[in-house]
Amino acid sequence: MRFSCPYLAGEVELTEEREKHVGDRHPELLPKVRDRIRMTLAEPHEVRRSARSADARLFSRWFDDIMGGKHVVVVVVSERRTRRHWVITAYVVSKLGQGVVEWTRN
Repeated sequence: MRFSCPYLAGEVELTEEREKHVGDRHPELLPKVRDRIRMTLAEPHEVRRSARSADARLFSRWFDDIMGGKHVVVVVVSERRTRRHWVITAYVVSKLGQGVVEWTRN
């Protein structure tokens, strides 16, 4: 499955294995895992550089209807040579804190 990501000027791949990982480890995103990932990649509220990996970005978006209001974070790895982007994981947090802010929606 592929999602449009204007920020990366391309598409981001979500494999079945990664979707299963997200659903198994972060059930609070179910049953709308795909929709939350799609919305976060299409219109993020913030993009951060990962503190753990130079090839990863953390896309985040606030959702009022998740557990009384939480951020969905989608971690995308980008391979520079092939310009391939893929979701490694996605999760829900109350507060953003990891990584250097690269872009914020006005």
